[in-house]
Amino acid sequence: MVPAMTETSFSAKDLACVRGGRVVFAGLGFSLSAGGALVLLGPNGSGKSSLLRVLAGLLKPAHGALAWNGQSVGDDPEAHAERTHYLGHHDAVKPVLSVAENLRFWAHLHDPHAERAGRAVDHALERFGLSRLASIPGKMLSAGQKRRTNLARLLAAPSPLWLLDEPTTALDKASIKALEQVLAEHRATGGMVVLSTHADIVMPGATELHLDKFAVAEELP
Repeated sequence: MVPAMTETSFSAKDLACVRGGRVVFAGLGFSLSAGGALVLLGPNGSGKSSLLRVLAGLLKPAHGALAWNGQSVGDDPEAHAERTHYLGHHDAVKPVLSVAENLRFWAHLHDPHAERAGRAVDHALERFGLSRLASIPGKMLSAGQKRRTNLARLLAAPSPLWLLDEPTTALDKASIKALEQVLAEHRATGGMVVLSTHADIVMPGATELHLDKFAVAEELP
């Protein structure tokens, strides 16, 4: 669990993103405080995945700024990477490693203390119903099992800011319920969540951001 962060804020102002010469969105802004959640909505191609990558620092915005506690994230990109956990479309599950070994890899990157990392992995396996699959290699997992393994990284290597691209893909109803509970607990301890989705997911008090409202018909000057 991440500790309470009552003074934490994460904000975006006047963001614009250009991909392949096309302005995907412009004039986009939001502000999140500790425990906050933002749900990205919009049709395919509206920029949900691009925005998540911008928020993670993986894409540079064409315009605008991101701030953490009022300070530009560009001032210290390494610090932003450390406080951010980004999960994209593709499940980062190494096929030759077991489920537990995959999670240990991420846990040790986050915390080199073996005992603490081990406890985090055990907790993550249990919360996402993966304990009985702990010794199964990644190449033997179903799509839903791979997605749960990927989501378990959130608990194996905890960070304050979770950026999730279509996290419910391939999940059954029970797994979605488990994810909803994990998201609620993360927010209750001061964590923040930004996620894109085409499916219903319960996140009380979350703010909706419709990406199609920030589409533009012409290029930036």
